[in-house]
Formats: sequence, structure tokens, C-alpha cells
Amino acid sequence: MKILVPIKRVPDPALKTKVKDGAIDLTGANWVVNPFDEYAVETALRLLENGEAGARVAGAEIVVVTIGPEDAAQQLRSALATGADRAIRVDAEDKALDAGVVVAALVQIIAAEKPDLVILGKQAVDGDANQVGQMLAGKLGWAQATFAASVELAADQKSVLVGREVDAGVEYKRIGTPGILTVDLRIVSPHSVKNNVTPATFAYPDGPRYASLKGIMAAKKKPMDVKKLSDYGVTTTPVTREVGIELPAARAAGQIVADIPTLVKKLADEAKAI
Repeated sequence: MKILVPIKRVPDPALKTKVKDGAIDLTGANWVVNPFDEYAVETALRLLENGEAGARVAGAEIVVVTIGPEDAAQQLRSALATGADRAIRVDAEDKALDAGVVVAALVQIIAAEKPDLVILGKQAVDGDANQVGQMLAGKLGWAQATFAASVELAADQKSVLVGREVDAGVEYKRIGTPGILTVDLRIVSPHSVKNNVTPATFAYPDGPRYASLKGIMAAKKKPMDVKKLSDYGVTTTPVTREVGIELPAARAAGQIVADIPTLVKKLADEAKAI
């Protein structure tokens, strides 16, 4: 089974955002793999291994791909260090990309790679657009399951059962392969990913795995193809543009109220919350 995992580099969300001249100031930014994409890589690894034995399922392959500048190769190497098998970087500048351009490229990459499953993070934490997975499924005509909190790969690898958190509880969807899966943060809980190979009693550590020293050294030798958008016949140009960014207004100081009736009155009359 082959799984393709698109990833994106983003400025480290743990660092304070700086806005300068109506745009995010990326001077000296520390770039990391989008957290939800890290979860997607971890999901692919868990689906294609015996977690208890620490061994990959025979014939399994995980390909990671990113569309970005030369520096984005570092984030691909990070994914390779945790266990992905090979990488593809499509050279492009960040300002030349939007969801439409990314999807157009991924459609062609998928046509060339022919994966059984494409797993993406539900959204990138820089733009929070939550568009690529759904648009990709629409362009390909493939089944999709979004915001996955759990996933189980059937023993014959012909379908996946996906659990999604909804207002009323958990909704389960079964989709056939090939298909598109986008993952939420709970997908990296200890028992969220099952593949009918890893014993059901086995519990993964909570969260994505860290790269070992052995994995980091091995990643340097793993293949990484470098392509251009034109190699895939992509001539799409962005149809969205960033007009401006500004930080929200500072919050006013809180107030201490004497009793519940006073609180209710302030919420209704001043905060307009009820």
C-alpha cells in the first residue's frame, strides 16, 4: 500500500506573531512542519506498520510532498527522519501559491504516483483555510473523510473506517481506497489508528513520534525529487491574495461582580452576550 502525505512548512506557531506594514513579519522566522501535517505523517506511519514489533508492513511506502522554496526541503527531511520513505519538493515561492495552485499540482502528482490513500492535515495553522483536502477530493472524484479523530484500515486495505467528532458525538464513515483523508489532533491519541496488524492492545505514545538519531542519519540518504510546477503542466495562478493583516484589539481588563444577577445584567447590557 502506498500513502501520499502532502505537508506544508509554516512559521513556528509557538513563537509570537509580529505584524509589520500590514503583513506578517517573517524576518528570522523559525519554519516547522505544519502541526496537523505532522499528525498526517504519524497516521500514515501507524497505518503501515506493526507498532508493537516496530516493523513496517511488507510492500508499504510513504511518500511526502511539499510545494515551496528550497528551504522547505528541511521540513521534508524531518518527515523522512520519522519514517517516511521518500520525498518530492515542487519548487515554488510561497506568494505564488494558494489552495487552487496546490490542488492543481497535487492532482498531477497523484496521477504520477498512484497512491492508495492521501492523508493531509485538516488545515495549515498559518492560513487556517481548510480547503485543500476537500478541493482535492472534488477534483479527483475520490471519496473523502475529513477531520478524522480515528481511522481503521480494513484487513484487505480496500477501505478505511473513519471516526469524526461532531456536535452530537462521533460520526463514523467508511470510504473505499483510493480516497482522501484529513486528520484532526485526536488522531495521534494512543488507540486512534488501527490497521488490523498492530495488536489492538498496543498503545502508542500520545502525539507524533520524534525522529531518532538513526532516523535523522537515514533521512540524509533517502531520495528527494525536486520538480517544478511546469513539470506537472501546472499553469494555474493564485486567485486569492492577501490584502492586509492586523492584530486584534487588546482585550479590556476583566471585572469583578458582586453576585450572579449583576453578572447576568452586565452580560446582557454591556457585553451583549446573552
